This record gives sequence, C-alpha cells and structure tokens, in this order.
Amino acid sequence: MTLRLQARNLACERDDRWLFEGLDLDIHAGEIVRIEGPNGSGKTTLLKILSGQLSDYQGELFWNSLPMERARTDFLSSLLYLGHAPGVKSALTPLENLAWYQAMTGDPDSESARMAALEGVGLGGFEDLPTGQLSAGQQRRVALARLTLTPRLLWVLDEPFTAIDRQGVLALEAQLQSHARAGGCVLVTTHHELRSLELRRIHLGQGGDDARH
Repeated sequence: MTLRLQARNLACERDDRWLFEGLDLDIHAGEIVRIEGPNGSGKTTLLKILSGQLSDYQGELFWNSLPMERARTDFLSSLLYLGHAPGVKSALTPLENLAWYQAMTGDPDSESARMAALEGVGLGGFEDLPTGQLSAGQQRRVALARLTLTPRLLWVLDEPFTAIDRQGVLALEAQLQSHARAGGCVLVTTHHELRSLELRRIHLGQGGDDARH
C-alpha cells in the first residue's frame, strides 16, 4: 500500500503530563485508522497535530515521504478535517454553510453539488432553513455533507458519529469504507463501535502508547 502520512517519535505534553511520547505512525492509502483511548489521553490533540493545526509537539511528520515543511501545500490540499463540534453557522442555511465551505477551500462554487451533498446525507427539503433551527443530528449531517462536497484524499474526523441516528451511522460507515476502498485514508476518533468496518486501531493510554492491529 502507498504510504501517505507518517509520524516519527511524536510527543506532546500538556499541564506537565505527557499525553503521548515516542509515537510512530504509518498511515497508508486504503486504511481506516481509529485513534482510541480514555478521555484525556490526547486523541483530539493527536488529530490536530496530524492535521497541521497544532505546532506545540516534538517529533516529525511526513506526507508522501516528504518532510511536512516541504509537503505542506500538497498536504493541506489533500486534507479534510471535521472537528468534534459540527462547525456550522446557525444563522446560515445548509446551502449557505456549504457555499461558505466551498469559498473557504477554493473549490468550485456549485449549487448543484451542494444540493447533491445535502440530499446524500438526508437533508433534501431542509436546505433553505436556518441551520440553527435544525436538530443536533441534522446539523452534524450538514458538516458531514462536506465529505462528498469537497473530495479529499485524507479524512481526519473527530467524533463524526455524534448525534446521528442509526440510519445515519450505517450510511457514514459505508461512506468511510467506500472512501478507503477507493484509495483514500481515514483517521477517526469515536465512541461508536465500528463493527462493520475494516480498520486498524491506535491506542493511547496512560504510561505510554501502543498500536493495536
């Protein structure tokens, strides 16, 4: 498999405590990798480091075998990050939120693509309502519509299953699997048990870190 994202001797300290140290990761095309561990073990922090949002760490990152400082432009153009919060603006409609995402990422301004993405997450008919009037699960679906709206090689997803119903869970699991089988890669944290997915597990825990396959 093609090696995409690497971390070497990664370490991060918060409040005089090492969240993790000496951590090596190899993320290949076609993989779904679940980052797991107890609350406070550094799962979100690790995702933010790997997605280029935090610089307060030790170690080295590589993208397509190049040091991240040399590959950063290519890396960012290949990345889609969804955080723990939906990250939608309540005063905007779902269509307007997705238009804002397209403008922010520099992707083509396409209302038909936005509508198709919303219909794909079950929000057809809700596109013109203020997002603040939608349920928590529907707001999450607005964010998840970005997975098809802005195609990217690497998905970094922090608790993407939060607040969505069983049908939405099954649809998202199928989407993750399809993305991996098409050569994409997924890094995900979730409290949801991903029984239907082929994945590799990276466990963060007290006293050190270990990769479990």
